[in-house]
Amino acid sequence: MDDSMCRRFFLEPEQSSPRRYEALRAIFVEGLPPNQVADRFGYRLAALRSLVSRFRSGCRAGTHPPFSFAMDLAAPVAGKHAKTKAVPNSPKSPTVAS
Repeated sequence: MDDSMCRRFFLEPEQSSPRRYEALRAIFVEGLPPNQVADRFGYRLAALRSLVSRFRSGCRAGTHPPFSFAMDLAAPVAGKHAKTKAVPNSPKSPTVAS
């Protein structure tokens, strides 16, 4: 996959949200594995993968990267995992007894 546009964002920064910026920089510029980056910056692996995916998509579309999103003052501090709401389980399907 050609990530040259993503690399250029980090090498020629115009704006940033430090934690997101540094986490994505670690992925695209330093080439660190996602699990190491997630641990280092306090992301759940699935959340980091989503961030990377949105970043790639934004770069391909030529839109602003995710650093332009509004800041969440309740966001977790680096090194802490974000709290997520549990999705309720679907009701179990009734089974036919043999």
